[in-house]
Amino acid sequence: GWLVVQAADGAEGYTRNGNIQVGPTGQLTIQGHPVIGEGGPITVPEGSEITIAADGTISALNPGDPPNTVAPVGRLKLVKAEGNEVQRSDDGLFRLTAEAQAERGAVLAADPSIRIMSGVLEGSNVKPVEAMTDMIANARRFEMQMKVITSVDENEGRANQLLSMS
Repeated sequence: GWLVVQAADGAEGYTRNGNIQVGPTGQLTIQGHPVIGEGGPITVPEGSEITIAADGTISALNPGDPPNTVAPVGRLKLVKAEGNEVQRSDDGLFRLTAEAQAERGAVLAADPSIRIMSGVLEGSNVKPVEAMTDMIANARRFEMQMKVITSVDENEGRANQLLSMS
């Protein structure tokens, strides 16, 4: 899934960067871009403690309020797009390709099946143990090839020595 933000030109941009920050006016932003909810940019009350549920619902607890008075503020607009439907633009956000816009419209609709996990980093598709094993094997092959080259150079030197004696 993708989080929706408002790009500088006012269009929707898509990102997987979940580092959401609260701006000085209470507006939620990601890398300076306003976070879009189902009703537009999301603003939270100043000084409130916010939580984000798995479905993207944002709740706020105002300072001094009892813990059971959490108020819903909005819901993140979460969309689903395949990798070939989006392309990275110059501002670092992803945008729909022309083909995807022709097929699905200029903006994607919110997908209620998408879930988010707060405080979790998206994993890499690299298997670290396998990558390290391959790197060690490559280093050993390189070392063996260097020894072969050194040995060939030494043999050439000896052959030249023998030929120059005769």
